[in-house]
Amino acid sequence: MIVCAGLATRDTIFDVPRHPGADDLVIATDRVVAGGGPAATAAVAIKRLGGDVRFIGIVDDGLEGVDVVAVPGRVVESVILVGDGTRSIVTEAPELFTVTRDLLEGADWLHVDHVGYASLAPACFDGGVKISVDAGIPVPNLDVDAIDLYAPPQERDDGRRAPITVVTRGGLGCTAYIGDETVEIPAYPVEPVSTLGAGDVFHGALVACLDRGLELRDALVRANVCAALSCRALDGRSAIPTWDELEAAVE
Repeated sequence: MIVCAGLATRDTIFDVPRHPGADDLVIATDRVVAGGGPAATAAVAIKRLGGDVRFIGIVDDGLEGVDVVAVPGRVVESVILVGDGTRSIVTEAPELFTVTRDLLEGADWLHVDHVGYASLAPACFDGGVKISVDAGIPVPNLDVDAIDLYAPPQERDDGRRAPITVVTRGGLGCTAYIGDETVEIPAYPVEPVSTLGAGDVFHGALVACLDRGLELRDALVRANVCAALSCRALDGRSAIPTWDELEAAVE
């Protein structure tokens, strides 16, 4: 079982022909209101792939059948503009909470984002649960020696290495470092509608595949494909494939 802890958001996403400048007006061609947040989207991806997953965080509704431990607080609202192959995000500062060791009961993996990591009680690092950190947003005070899987994007790769470090490179795939071994995985070709949430989906799919017992290379291939397929929609969740759809794409 996998526990995901961290940020859940409510996103209003506009598809725009161009990003507006100061005192500008742009008419959107589409609008979607959907759930987001790195840890929450990872949890949805794990569930979609058939994994047993629990989410801990501040939420305002269910997460597509994910077992939710809701903590008090105000859900973060975001407005996202998608256009010209890029995106702009306006959001709020998230609230922290406390993840205690008892909430990890039965878990093999704990997957966290920047909010989840900052919310972990010290006892969560006592062993018995493997910890995965999505560093797509900078994680202050991160101790890579205390975690099992560290996953920064290429632009934030500072050279630190956990037992498994996976550097994501967007449309170029990913690179994994395991001791002295380097594993390069190419991207899966897809015509993207939006890349919003693709990194979050990648991290959720990777942990889901590792939790299934797949070898790291096979898990990375599937995480790449899963993230690419999620880009077929404007939001970050609705196009996440099921396990059967993922396996068909890999073949």
